[in-house]
Amino acid sequence: MKKRTRQIMTFMMAALTAVSMSACGGGKTQETTAATGAEAATGAEAATGAEAAGEEGRAEAQGEASGENKVLRVAMECAYAPYNWTQPDDSNGAVPIAESNEFAYGYDVMMAKKICEELDYDLEIVRLDWDSLIPALQSGQADCVIAGQSITAERLQAVDFSEPYYYASIVTLVKKGSKYENAKSVADLAGATCTSQQSTIWYQNCLPQIENAEILAATASAPDMLMSLNADKCDLVVTDQPTGKGALVAYPNFVMLEFGGGDADFQVTEEDINIGISIKKGNTELKTAIDSVLSKMTKDDFSKMMDEAIAVQPLAN
Repeated sequence: MKKRTRQIMTFMMAALTAVSMSACGGGKTQETTAATGAEAATGAEAATGAEAAGEEGRAEAQGEASGENKVLRVAMECAYAPYNWTQPDDSNGAVPIAESNEFAYGYDVMMAKKICEELDYDLEIVRLDWDSLIPALQSGQADCVIAGQSITAERLQAVDFSEPYYYASIVTLVKKGSKYENAKSVADLAGATCTSQQSTIWYQNCLPQIENAEILAATASAPDMLMSLNADKCDLVVTDQPTGKGALVAYPNFVMLEFGGGDADFQVTEEDINIGISIKKGNTELKTAIDSVLSKMTKDDFSKMMDEAIAVQPLAN
């Protein structure tokens, strides 16, 4: 019995000696033991350790991937020159329209590009009908709308707005030779047949101020409005100054009437002529980011950019 006990003790001492030698051995044995222990604890941590030790390139690649630019999806009509329009190529810096082989350009695209450059975003243009723009924000189809929208109290109930990115006075367009060509005030437009684009302050607020006006159904878009005037379907249309200036390029037979902004003019509020970028309600992060870009610009900057857009707009939209 004692002999067997001594054999067992001898065996145990030998085993302990082997473990001791292994624990005090070279680095490879330690690394193997540590790796085995780490794998036993959690495979994910072991993989991270391996990358840190011998796969730095992969870790850098993962860092670059996580640092990719955000995509800013900007909705607009792409049919509202000089704010925005559609063209067949990327001339003058036009941007591809999503899910299309066409391109968008104009003041709104220029502003969208500037915002994306400043904020390090990638730009995607989403083309939608005018009445679909605000619903697109609410449904998440677009991140913001840059489309010549006035910052009205009604719209503010549905969306948030940036600071103004343009200030647009109200003008009237008639054809050369019209009996209204020499009008000096809104009062001089009395009795005119008129129209404007749907869901705009021009149609809803301004046209009713013309005494005894025959107000036709609103047009679906700004180009439709201009074509109605050109086709003699109406005596005049009311719009904002940039649209009016752009119309004079596309239609040299038009005359633009401006009444000076006083009592003789259409009576509008600041919110009617302040043009803003609409954003989904509560998206304060994007609003703050966009405002940080606009706050660095002046009215002169806006006017210069608009003039550049008008100078390159297509003759037909």
